[in-house]
Amino acid sequence: MPVIYLEINIKADINIVFDLARSVDLHKISTAHTKEEAVAGKVSGLVELNDTITWKAKHFGITQMLTSKITEFDQPYHFTDEMVKGAFKRFVHQHDFVKKDDFVTMKDVFLYTAPLGALGRLADKLFLKNYMTKFLTKRNEIIKQYAESEKWKDVL
Repeated sequence: MPVIYLEINIKADINIVFDLARSVDLHKISTAHTKEEAVAGKVSGLVELNDTITWKAKHFGITQMLTSKITEFDQPYHFTDEMVKGAFKRFVHQHDFVKKDDFVTMKDVFLYTAPLGALGRLADKLFLKNYMTKFLTKRNEIIKQYAESEKWKDVL
């Protein structure tokens, strides 16, 4: 199973960083390029344990639906969301937050299996892992931008 591991240091309060990472509203902002919108379940606010959310987005020119569920939650240190239904065969996205001095290290571990067996594995090697890494990196940069300024007050 492919894994994407990302880490970013953010100079902000751990509670703000944690809340921005679980904000449906900030997720919409950070994924505007794919026109993501929450269409069912938790459609705004902050996700909590056992919340589900269905996203509608355009990836690779195709409109897709993806439903995930918050399966682990330890505020403000960790939460996990897992795909319930969607284009991937499987994905688990772990979010970890570690406070050190004036910084929070936000860590993402994104484990996934592409659909379509051998064809999916080939797509993963050719473009999918790179696409998902850029997608998650952009999202993390938006979280950092909001957390390190007063912009976080617009969504929390």
